[in-house]
Amino acid sequence: MSVTFPAAAPAPASADLSVWPASARAASDGDVTVAGVSLAAAADRFGTPLYLLDEGEVRDRCRAYRAAFPDADVVYAAKAFLCRAVVRWAEDEGLGLDVCSAGELGLATSAGFPPGRIVLHGNAKSPEDLYAAVRLGVGRIVLDSAPEIARLAALVPEGDRRQVMVRVVPGIAAGGHAKIRTGTGDQKFGLSVTDGSAQHAIARILARPRLELVGLHCHIGSQITSVKPYVAAVRRMVGLMTQVRDHHGLELPQLNIGGGHGIAYRPGEAALDPAALAVRVRAELEDGCAHAKLPVPRLTVEPGRALVGPAGVAVYRVLTVKETSGRTFVAVDGGMSDNPRPALYGVRYAPLLIGRRPTAAPAVVTVVGRHCEAGDVLAEDVALPGDVRPGDLLAVPAAGAYHLSMASGYNLVGRPPVVAVRDGSARLLVRRESLDDMSRRDVGL
Repeated sequence: MSVTFPAAAPAPASADLSVWPASARAASDGDVTVAGVSLAAAADRFGTPLYLLDEGEVRDRCRAYRAAFPDADVVYAAKAFLCRAVVRWAEDEGLGLDVCSAGELGLATSAGFPPGRIVLHGNAKSPEDLYAAVRLGVGRIVLDSAPEIARLAALVPEGDRRQVMVRVVPGIAAGGHAKIRTGTGDQKFGLSVTDGSAQHAIARILARPRLELVGLHCHIGSQITSVKPYVAAVRRMVGLMTQVRDHHGLELPQLNIGGGHGIAYRPGEAALDPAALAVRVRAELEDGCAHAKLPVPRLTVEPGRALVGPAGVAVYRVLTVKETSGRTFVAVDGGMSDNPRPALYGVRYAPLLIGRRPTAAPAVVTVVGRHCEAGDVLAEDVALPGDVRPGDLLAVPAAGAYHLSMASGYNLVGRPPVVAVRDGSARLLVRRESLDDMSRRDVGL
C-alpha cells in the first residue's frame, strides 16, 4: 500500500534574498548561509538573539561609495552602528568618521582611528563632548547653535584655531518618517536660512579668531531614496555660500551634504543609488558654483545606514505561538530592547524561517517580542510557514543599522552579541550583555 505524504512547501532556496547581504545563500535543508557561515550553526554556537555582520559586505559598500565619490570625503556616520571592528574597517577603506558624542569619539580613537579624520556634530553637545573634541584634535566640529560658538571658542587654546562648519537648515523636507526629517525649521537640528539664524551664526564665528569657518553642513533627513532632495539642498547651500562670499569676502572651501541614504528593508522596496547621487550632486554643485562664480568646494557625504544596514542579519528563536481574536502571534526571544525601530517609526521587515524545511503553506502572522509592551512588534502581518513553532529560528535581514545602536536595557534582558562573518568563519565582535554587566551599575541598596 502506498502512503501519500503532505507536499512540502517550497524550500528556502526559492526565498527572495534580495535585501540580504550579497553573500547570502539558501540551502536545501532550509538553512541560510551568509559569507559561508550557517545561520543555524551560528545560533547554536553564540545563542539567540544574535546579530551577524557581513564584513565583506560592509567593505564592499565602503568601496562603492569611494568609487562613486572619488574627489569627496566619504565619512561613516557612526551612530548607525559603532564598534571597534567597524571603526577599523572604515579606516582600512579610506573613510572618515562622523561621531555625535565624547563616547563615540573615545571608542573610535581607542581603536586607533585618526582624530583628524573625524567630524563631530550633534544638536546639543555637552561640555565633555566639546572638550574631548578639542583635546583629541578632531578634524572638524559642526556647530549647531549660537551658544556652542562661544563655548567652543573658550575651550580652544590661545594661539590655536579649530576648523568648524555650520549646520544649516535648508528648508527641505525629506525622509521615510516624520521623526527622521531634519531639513526643515520645525525640528531641533541646525540653524535656519529662512529666519537668518544661519547667517547670524556665520558672522559670529568669523568674529572668533580661534575658530576657522571652513564650510557649511546640512542633513535633510534619513531613509531617503530619491536624489532630488539632495540636488535641491545643494542648490540652496550654494546660494548661502554665495551670500557668505558677498557679505564677508570668504569663499568657503568645503560643503557637507550629510547622509540619510535609504536602503530596502523588504523585497521590492527602493534604495538610494550612490553612483546616481554622486553624478547629480556633482553636476548641480559645479553648475551652481559656475553661475555664482565660486570655486567648487570639496564635498563630504556621510552614509551610515547604507554601509552597515544591508550587511546585518538578526537571528531570533521562537518562544511561543499564540492565536487570539483571529490573529496569530509569533513571539521571539528578542524585541524592542534590541530593535526599537518598528515601535519608533513603524518600520516593516521581512523575517524568514531558517534551519528547517517547512511543511505547511504560508500564513499571515505578526512577529512580536518578549517585552511588556503592546507595541513590541517586530514584523506585523507577514507571511511565515503555517507550521512555525517554538524552537524555530527566524532571521531578519537589513538589521545592521539603528538596532543595537539604539538598544536599551528594558526588562533587563541584555543586549545581543555581534558576530562578524567572512570567508566561512565567524568571530565575536561584541559579547552578549550579561546580568552581571547590568548589576554592576546598581551600586546602592
